[in-house]
Amino acid sequence: MMEEEDGLRNRLTRQGEEALGRVAQELLENPLVSGALTRAFEAREKAVQAQEVAMGALNLPSAADLERLTRRLRSVSQRLEGIEDSLDRVDERVETLGSSSALENRLLAMEADLERLGGKLDRSGAQLEKVDKTLDKLETKVDKLGKGATKRAKAPASRSRGSKSAKAGR
Repeated sequence: MMEEEDGLRNRLTRQGEEALGRVAQELLENPLVSGALTRAFEAREKAVQAQEVAMGALNLPSAADLERLTRRLRSVSQRLEGIEDSLDRVDERVETLGSSSALENRLLAMEADLERLGGKLDRSGAQLEKVDKTLDKLETKVDKLGKGATKRAKAPASRSRGSKSAKAGR
C-alpha cells in the first residue's frame, strides 16, 4: 500500500512539473509576455541606476559601495589579525629570553665578579713587584758574593805558589 502511494505521488509530481514547464515555455514564447519581462528588467536596471545617482547626489553610499567597503574592512581585519599573531610570537620570544630585570641582575653579578677578579689581579701584581725586587736584591748579592769568591780563589792560588817556591828553596 505504501509503495502504491509513493508511486502515485511520484507520478503526480512528475506530471505537475511537466505541466508547469509547458506553461512556462508557452509564456516565454509569447512575444507579449517576453516583451513585458524585458521591459520590466530594463526598468529595474534604470531604477537601480537612478537610485545610485540619487544616493551619490546626497553623498550616501550605494549597496555596491557598502559591499566594496565590507570587503576592504574584512581584508584589513585579516591583516590586523596576522600582525597580532606576529606580535604574540615576538612577545613569547622576549619572555623566553628572560625579563629585563633578570638580565640586569645577571649583568650586575658578572660586573661584581669582574671587580673581584680585578682586585685579585691588583694584589697579585703588587706581590709580583715585591718578588721581583727581592729577586733583584738576591741577584745583586749573588753577584757580589761571586766577585768576592773569585778574588779569594785567586788570592790563595798566588799564596800557595809562593809557599811552594818557598818550600823548594829551603
